[in-house]
Amino acid sequence: MFIVMIGRPGVGKGTQSKRLADHLGALHIATGDLLREARGQGTPIGLRVAELIDRGDLVPDELVMDLVRAHLQAIANVRGCIFDGIPRTLPQGKLLDELLAEFDRKVDLAIKLEANEEEVVQRMLRRAALEGRADDTPETIHYRMQVYAEQTYPLIEYYRQQGILATIDGLGTPDEVFDRLRECVSSVAERS
Repeated sequence: MFIVMIGRPGVGKGTQSKRLADHLGALHIATGDLLREARGQGTPIGLRVAELIDRGDLVPDELVMDLVRAHLQAIANVRGCIFDGIPRTLPQGKLLDELLAEFDRKVDLAIKLEANEEEVVQRMLRRAALEGRADDTPETIHYRMQVYAEQTYPLIEYYRQQGILATIDGLGTPDEVFDRLRECVSSVAERS
């Protein structure tokens, strides 16, 4: 099963995506990790990524898809994939569809983790303090929320129109949220 996780920054996509990938025996592709890795390498691409991340901007679709493509090479050998942080925009969603089609695959389910903005902002500020994440300043967090609202809504509608969108309450303990995710994925798998 190929699943896209969507939600505001800080809603818990990373935590839940990893757990779901382990549960399903699926590949986990987290573009946030890919971008931070590229940033840390100090290459020209990494420096460009660093500049964009520090401002809170989205990295260009082509660059993101090149990073994802490199990690999808083993796709024939996996039972599925959880995409964490990709796609974030409608053009990225369409590019992901094209990329998956190269491997005779498709997005089976798009899960939108839902939580109010105030809650996720507080989560991100706590995470920044605990992990020392330079990209989680109050200014960049609020900017990223604005970018999410403007650029991700069309993607959500794209998956809704395909009939593959599920919305899950992202509030509660990590175990409570994961139980909801497991139930959602099980019900979709039974219908397939």
